[in-house]
Amino acid sequence: MPVRLSKEVLLIAVLVFVVIASGMDLFVDLSHGAPNSHIVKEALIVLLASILIIGILIEQRVQAIKIESLKQELAQASQHQEAMSEYVQGARKQLGEVITRQFDEWKLTGSEKEVGWLLLKGLSLKEIAVLRETLEKTVRQQASAIYKKAGLGGRHAFAAWFIEDLF
Repeated sequence: MPVRLSKEVLLIAVLVFVVIASGMDLFVDLSHGAPNSHIVKEALIVLLASILIIGILIEQRVQAIKIESLKQELAQASQHQEAMSEYVQGARKQLGEVITRQFDEWKLTGSEKEVGWLLLKGLSLKEIAVLRETLEKTVRQQASAIYKKAGLGGRHAFAAWFIEDLF
């Protein structure tokens, strides 16, 4: 996954600057015989900044693993779809066409349609944001626009609109 200029990347850059600057200051202070209390404070700053950098990098790695797992789950779902009987595939295709037509009637934008499909598949706003490589706030705004254009109260009403009378 390409690295985007995100808050995390910016924070890491600032923390690396703090580590380098404080490390250089610590080295100079040691060579000039600064008081031990000052040395300890400088060393603590370098240590805490380093720990934060490591924590952020670990969290980013965990997120990358979760994203990859989610993509694999979606790929497996696609494979399961291929293994379905013709009857089930036909019914799903018809439902898909109905949903597409309804999205068009609601005049959803391309992005809203994509978010709408992912909402109907049961993904969380955070998962949708990760898959679409956008901010969760953006997905939340798009979801709200969908509900407003559809005249529905929220996510549950949106999903129920398509399946409520099936049972």
